Amino acid sequence: MHAAPRALRRALAAVTVALLATAVGCAPQPEENASAAPSGSAARSCAKGKLATKTSGKLTVATDEPAYEPWFEDDKPANGKGFESAVAYAVAKQLGYDKSAVVWQSVPFNKAFAPGVKDFDFDINQVSISAERKKAVDFSSGYYDVRQAVIALKGSKAAEATSIADLKKLKLGAQVGTTSLDYISDVVKPARQAAVYAKNDQAKSALKNGQVDAIVTDLPTAFYITAAEVTDAKIVGQFENQGGTPEQFGLVLDKGSALTSCVTTAVDALRKDGTLAGIEKQWLSDAVDAPVLK
Repeated sequence: MHAAPRALRRALAAVTVALLATAVGCAPQPEENASAAPSGSAARSCAKGKLATKTSGKLTVATDEPAYEPWFEDDKPANGKGFESAVAYAVAKQLGYDKSAVVWQSVPFNKAFAPGVKDFDFDINQVSISAERKKAVDFSSGYYDVRQAVIALKGSKAAEATSIADLKKLKLGAQVGTTSLDYISDVVKPARQAAVYAKNDQAKSALKNGQVDAIVTDLPTAFYITAAEVTDAKIVGQFENQGGTPEQFGLVLDKGSALTSCVTTAVDALRKDGTLAGIEKQWLSDAVDAPVLK
């Protein structure tokens, strides 16, 4: 009476074992083989000259217009002259793109790190890396360590400042969206509201015309302004970096860009082999001579 059901159960068990064996044969590869695939894929994604760029075979690099010295020379980013032009081409070479494969694009400073899809592969325009900006865009690792500086006309009361306290009663100005402006509001905390300008050119004009007592820019720009553009001005001093991590300029990329890790690896390699230090020595003034404002 029970023989038939037992036989049926044995037959079903045999079929189940056979099905399981087939399933195992068709199962995914073992864990170690599966994990090898992503790393190979990552290696291919950073293959020299074959990145997933906006235009195949080209590297689109953006910066503001005009392109100021000492970061660029003669307002021509494509000539390879000036610190950031030289850095851009060094990064491009590291990524496998020669000079003829680099396409330059004009993008306003504030727009470079604003939310939204970008038309460039990376932007280079003295953009400081910050947690707030990282919410909207990606950054490479830093390619330049930054200090901010104060510029005032020679013989003015502002030119005599030797401390942050001396700056508090002054009318200060800086370009919109910059760390320079942040230093005015967060470090100096002046009694009078800072003047904000769309471009550094406007800030320089305001200084020359006496509309502000002093302006704040990054230190290399301050050296150039006082040496070549507003020669009756002087560098009052430089600020110490705030916090343990130095302020750094980084290359700006689309949020979640597939190129971010490749570009970061390129910047790190240029820092490690001394290329960045050599470019800095060639194009930027020595910043250590400016007095420190405390």
